[in-house]
Amino acid sequence: DKAPRWCAVDLRDGNQALIDPMDAERKRAMFDLLVRMGYKEIEVGFPSASQTDFDFVRSLIDDGAIPDDVTIQVLTQAREHLIQRTYEAIDGAKQAIVHLYNSTSIVQREVVFRTDVQGVVDIAVHGAELCKAAEARLQHDTVVYYEYSPESYTGTELEVALEICNAVLEVFRPTPERKVIINLPATVEMATPNVYADSIEWMSRNLAHREDVILSLHPHNDRGTAVAAAELGYMAGADRIEGCLFGNGERTGNVDLVALGMNLFTQGIDPEVDFSDIDQVKRTVEYCNQLPVPERQPWAGDLVYTAFSGSHQDAIKKGLEAMEARAAAEGVGVDEVVWAVPYLPVDPKD
Repeated sequence: DKAPRWCAVDLRDGNQALIDPMDAERKRAMFDLLVRMGYKEIEVGFPSASQTDFDFVRSLIDDGAIPDDVTIQVLTQAREHLIQRTYEAIDGAKQAIVHLYNSTSIVQREVVFRTDVQGVVDIAVHGAELCKAAEARLQHDTVVYYEYSPESYTGTELEVALEICNAVLEVFRPTPERKVIINLPATVEMATPNVYADSIEWMSRNLAHREDVILSLHPHNDRGTAVAAAELGYMAGADRIEGCLFGNGERTGNVDLVALGMNLFTQGIDPEVDFSDIDQVKRTVEYCNQLPVPERQPWAGDLVYTAFSGSHQDAIKKGLEAMEARAAAEGVGVDEVVWAVPYLPVDPKD
């Protein structure tokens, strides 16, 4: 009955998936768009991995471009020099989320890290400890919140994911005033949405400090079901969803924040995000990503309110006529009667 907390990751996860990553001008245009739309948590980059990202994060802070009610988020691997560079990037911000991650899946443990479960637990815990130490060395009064992701969560045994997340929570020590985000990414979508949602429900029931944990989702779209996975995962107990406008992202993309928000809107739930000028949103995203939004993209594509079938056209015509007749009978404007037109779930003008 309410919208989740949203985190837009277009400037990090979306940007890293582009053929031509955004330059500073496009990054700023995307950031300003997300702020205007009402997103309150925005992942602005991976500053320890790119000088461009570092400079962009610093420019947002030094130029005073971050509204007081917006929290920037930055990503870092659990490695000491990268963590230190990350804190140099955010020093001076009013508030920031440091998003720590390490991969935990069976295949990553075997072929990338060549270690066992305890090995990846140690990587995560040591990374969390390094974050706390770096926070203590900040020169300004930046309020730091924490997020931890067991990357490749969907390829990790549930008991192992729980062990790692709980071990990290013991370092970050969440409180009611300083909750910790546990983000459970479908880094690769490997199962049906109900299976992902079942795993979210299990984690929600078993995580330590659950009342002080913000349980977050980060679905990718490898099986084409990221929106369904996000919706079911949210209903299963999650509090927060990360994604990108129109589903940009690695491989087949991240979950589409526009589709999620509009789906809520059409069910009578305020998404707390402004989609009133969706054409301008689309144009800005196309400029920033240098990729077109497909004609069939839900809610925003050029053809999603267009009918080519004769029977569809006839039904739409009759639906519009019926609405006009109903409005005339009630003595009100047509915009004041309930929208009920075949094949068009919402009024395209809205």
